[in-house]
Amino acid sequence: MSMNVRGFAPILRFLGAAGTVTGSRFALTTADGVALIDCGLFQGLKELRLRNWEPFPITPATIDAVALTHAHLDHSGYVPALCREGFARRIVVTQGTADLCRVVLPDSGHLQEEEAEYANRKGYSKHRPALPLYTENDATASLGHLEPGNFETPTELIPGINVTFRRAGHILGAANILVEIDGARKRRVLFSGDLGRPMHPILLPPAPVPEVDAVVVESTYGDRLHNDEEALQVFEQALKRTAERGGVIVIPSFAVDRTEVIIYQLRRLVHAGRIPDLPIYVDSPMALAALHIYRDAIDRRSPEVRPDVGADVFNSATYNEVRTVEESIALNFMKGPMIIISASGMATGGRVLHHLANRLPDKNNTVILVGYQGEGTRGRRLLEHEPSIKMLGRYVAVRAEIVDVPAFSVHADQREIINWLATAPKPPEVVYIVHGDPPAAEALKAEIVRKLGWHAVIARHMEQVRLD
Repeated sequence: MSMNVRGFAPILRFLGAAGTVTGSRFALTTADGVALIDCGLFQGLKELRLRNWEPFPITPATIDAVALTHAHLDHSGYVPALCREGFARRIVVTQGTADLCRVVLPDSGHLQEEEAEYANRKGYSKHRPALPLYTENDATASLGHLEPGNFETPTELIPGINVTFRRAGHILGAANILVEIDGARKRRVLFSGDLGRPMHPILLPPAPVPEVDAVVVESTYGDRLHNDEEALQVFEQALKRTAERGGVIVIPSFAVDRTEVIIYQLRRLVHAGRIPDLPIYVDSPMALAALHIYRDAIDRRSPEVRPDVGADVFNSATYNEVRTVEESIALNFMKGPMIIISASGMATGGRVLHHLANRLPDKNNTVILVGYQGEGTRGRRLLEHEPSIKMLGRYVAVRAEIVDVPAFSVHADQREIINWLATAPKPPEVVYIVHGDPPAAEALKAEIVRKLGWHAVIARHMEQVRLD
């Protein structure tokens, strides 16, 4: 797409992750074309999820390129639908993101097909028949568009726009994306993607902010401070309490990175003699595939991995991989104490729903929530101690203990975001705040103004701004 318009101002348009945490999608339009930064799914509240089914705001066939910050579905999960609807160009990613997308996207399609089939079989969907947003085949076909690149290596995304991936420390492959736009007035914009934490146990911390004109920054935990020491004590005590009463611990986990961090912490606590060495069952084909990718990155000494992380970091004599549906079903008949780690992290779908439906009614059991729980998700409803939760077409009584452990979040908190922004050699002209619920975005804005004295704006859904 080439407009060839003299003096055409580059435009940034917020197609998602504005006023909400999910659906990361940002469009850049210049005289030479249209590019997307991220192409994610909306998750959580039904009114947000329905946006996934609406026609994409830009005709997919007219988009010239996509760059992804990382492989989490709220940043990459709409790619199969975009490709099916006519996008036919390149999707620029880091190698780690390419590796994880090859696991995450087909799994997403498979889960959507599975859930549609289950809804049709049980008859609880309002739609006749219930359909998946996209299929596993759609997702597999979209992978051919991925073009892996390296960190700190500028790449032409479309004519007049170069992108450079910079380490974000969030999950393997996660990047801040530096966008450099040519024109009468050259512009540099940094997209944070999801910003990692300086003390991630496996990955190196985010790269500092370069000199830029604008920053588009996430605000998932913009109104909170992580207290890791206290939260890990809560985790440890919950494990010991549940083991003493012979219960089962169910941990709904994000399949990519969160499972790795949980296994790391469980292994650390066992070796320190702080918790009993309970059987651990990882019941998520996607989490197991991601774990293999992390092991490979450690073995080949990826530049993203902390140099002190050993090859045995995930090894445990009590660790068990649950691969088949039959093996997953068999867990329902096993007695505790034991630990089941299963996706998804906000209990929006996947095998964890069956484990929750089976274990929630028993007061001896415990559900440990280990990350952000989006508004409208089952995870958020558990966090808010609702007495019953609807899943798989029926209501399930919640009698199990519910424990929140935010220390496992791989999102920077308010202080960490501010400290990262402060690494900029000079203040940008503006900071656009995205990827947060309104209270979190408002709190982060106030802190940016108070602590840094910078101009900050909370982006609005479908808003567009000039970058000249």
